[in-house]
Amino acid sequence: MRNKENIKELMDHLHTVDGREIHFDEEAITAAYEEKNINHQSLAIKILSIFGGIMACLAFLGFIFMVQVLDSQIGAGIFGVLCITGSSFISKISGKTIVDTLSVSFFITGFSLLGMALYTEGDTIYPVFIALALSVLFLVQSYILSFISVLIINGSILAFAEIHHAFALTCAVIILQAVIITFLFLSESKIITKSKMLSKLYDPVRTGMVFSFIFTLTVFGFKSFFRVEDGAYYYGLIPSVAIVIAILYVISHLFRTVQVTDTTYKILMYVLTVLFLLPTVLTPTIPGAILIILLSFLVNYKTGFVLAVIALICFIGRFYYDLNFTLLTKSILLFTSGIIFLAIYFFTHKKLTAHEKI
Repeated sequence: MRNKENIKELMDHLHTVDGREIHFDEEAITAAYEEKNINHQSLAIKILSIFGGIMACLAFLGFIFMVQVLDSQIGAGIFGVLCITGSSFISKISGKTIVDTLSVSFFITGFSLLGMALYTEGDTIYPVFIALALSVLFLVQSYILSFISVLIINGSILAFAEIHHAFALTCAVIILQAVIITFLFLSESKIITKSKMLSKLYDPVRTGMVFSFIFTLTVFGFKSFFRVEDGAYYYGLIPSVAIVIAILYVISHLFRTVQVTDTTYKILMYVLTVLFLLPTVLTPTIPGAILIILLSFLVNYKTGFVLAVIALICFIGRFYYDLNFTLLTKSILLFTSGIIFLAIYFFTHKKLTAHEKI
């Protein structure tokens, strides 16, 4: 009830501050607000819905194989397409969480069965998955299915690159993901006001790209765990440089946001940033996590910020473990990095405090 009162107070305030007569459709505004509250679910609920759908999918697939219903690849493929189509239709006509959970179950089941049907067809599975995911993304426009579709698209490209040991493609994927994420974060207002469809797709696509980017960096960074060839490690130089450039570009936006105009201060911050990221130039994991942190801080995106902080801690630990230096040298590197971090913090804090006083 308090939020409705706030809406009423805001409209009354606009009536008083503007000399012209302003007319509002108060009933429509209140109805839209109530509908949003009814249909809106937190990200945690949506993630739980996805995990619930995955568990239901596994149980359903186990039942199918146990009773040997689908012994033929053609039958599995047809049933998979029907599951994808049916789940998309259900999610399109209903926005309730319990229905979304059911649609997610059939959606994941459909792609699983279709993958089994196309398993022996070589690389056909990747363009088919990407085409179907894109179709669902633009036709259905459901939060959860759009989020999963983005994961499927990125996962298909990454799987193709890793299976064929196309390390250059993996690096290209990292660069492309970094560019897309930077564009999405910095162009938020333009995208969501462009059209109704883009406003619906923005949140799930942004969240899906953040998850996909962190997962791609994890696969690249934890190469020994995922059994990625060691040769891929040296390809990390190019995406690292690209991400560092993106970080410097984001920092320039931060300067404009906090109204920093001192050229000397800007140059010093750019130099300190490059010096700090220079030791990590052979792996894009740490710069990638820092990029997400800066972008999330810039637009106040808490989910991305938390995910990036967790990823950064893991990536730093892995980077520290992979260094072929003595324990003393590693300790000196960590100590030096900490000093640079503190210098950046105190210098930035001093400037911001001075700016607030002005």
